[in-house]
Amino acid sequence: MNTAPIHDAAALTRHIETRYHARHRDQLPALAAMAARVEDVHFGEPGVPCGLSLLLHRMSGEMEVHMKKEELILFPAIRKGGMPGIDHPIAVMRADHAAHDSDLAQIRHLTADLSLPEAACGTWTRLYQGLEEFIQDLTEHMRLENDVLFPRFETAGRAHA
Repeated sequence: MNTAPIHDAAALTRHIETRYHARHRDQLPALAAMAARVEDVHFGEPGVPCGLSLLLHRMSGEMEVHMKKEELILFPAIRKGGMPGIDHPIAVMRADHAAHDSDLAQIRHLTADLSLPEAACGTWTRLYQGLEEFIQDLTEHMRLENDVLFPRFETAGRAHA
């Protein structure tokens, strides 16, 4: 389970950056490459997750922009105790998270909920194992921000207004 000191917002932002941001940056390019290989090698076979590599490439770019906004704008403000108007960048992050949730649903759809066909090769198996880890990581990352970190500063932002 999570060992980050969730009562300390600054420590939580650092934990999110080192545990989740760094991991997503490693996960997504490797997963996109594996997905492209599976789609190419197994083209036309039952259960091939057609379009998965494109989805993962798009997610990689969108998540990089999202994480940079957190690292360069939102998290530094949180580490300083918040600021007037912090509700706006938090609302943007929440909207991005909703889009990420939709992307995760699309991954589950394209992969038949990560169900491997009988003829799945080693790459396909590793891809789905990696996707399972990525989905768990991203879900927990968004939960920490949406349910633990952001509510503290949304209230603080309204108090400053």
